[in-house]
Amino acid sequence: MVNRDINFSLWLDFVERDYLENEFSGLIEKGIINGATSNPSIFASAITTSPAYKEQLSRLTGKSPKEKYEALAIEDIRTAAQALRPLYDEGNDGYISIEVDPFLSNDTEGTVEEGKRLFTAIGEPNVMVKVPATSAGYDAMQALLSTGISVNATLVFSPDQAKRCLKAMKAGIDAFEADGGRRVQAVISVFVSRFDRHLDADLACEGIDVAKTGIYNAAKIYNMIEKNHTANIKTLFASTGVKGDNLPADYYIRELFAAHSVNTAPLATIEAYIAKKETIEKLPLEESDISGYFTKLSDCGFDMDEVYAKLLKDGLKAFEDAFEEMLESLK
Repeated sequence: MVNRDINFSLWLDFVERDYLENEFSGLIEKGIINGATSNPSIFASAITTSPAYKEQLSRLTGKSPKEKYEALAIEDIRTAAQALRPLYDEGNDGYISIEVDPFLSNDTEGTVEEGKRLFTAIGEPNVMVKVPATSAGYDAMQALLSTGISVNATLVFSPDQAKRCLKAMKAGIDAFEADGGRRVQAVISVFVSRFDRHLDADLACEGIDVAKTGIYNAAKIYNMIEKNHTANIKTLFASTGVKGDNLPADYYIRELFAAHSVNTAPLATIEAYIAKKETIEKLPLEESDISGYFTKLSDCGFDMDEVYAKLLKDGLKAFEDAFEEMLESLK
């Protein structure tokens, strides 16, 4: 559930047309969620498996695969934005995110152009444009925010990425507000569970507790963001679904429950979370505890810089592959 007393938001990490037109509004009305996110993998799964897109696709004959995808995505994101609009109007988040073409991750100008085009085509103010946290992406984030387009920085793994996002976001927001703009917001999406899936087997061999690296890394970034005291930039915890049965389904929501934060999770994870009693705040963690954990990893030969680089590379590739597969299916 959303907890406005501490400014904790819960967003649904799922988009599919039939669901958006039916059950989605129920989650909003019950106060379970106050936002939603999408990514290339989510859209690829929806478009290639759901029959809900067949009717619109039949009207898009002659369009290129990317034009077809954008037509479908724009309609879905507009539907979600309109359902969330009352929350947005009352200042209770109400955002839905759409990601730019993942193949633009190293193209600042292309990212800005596509972000503006998609935002305009959707025609709703409560849309966040998702931009990967790459060197080109930071400049794109600043440019988009300076024009009043809210931004979701995605694929953030390292504290350095988060720091560069913060700098770009603050510059963009300051420029927009100085020009008389009234409302623009941003989130920094810190990916969590991928650390544990990548490292846990090796950590177990060293006698180190598993399912902790993603939590400690996210906590470190959360502390850094909160120290900046920027009300309209929040930490968003992403990649919070659990794979396998070794952890409770809602593990990453409960362990990262924190004030002035967002957790975006798959539907099954949210259902598991709301089935139990309300949780307690788990963050912030003490800096000494966070440092002690990563010192232990370093002493055992784990190089976090290498881990950060690999997870970012793998994340970019996964989104590119999903996007390419989806476009192939639309030919």
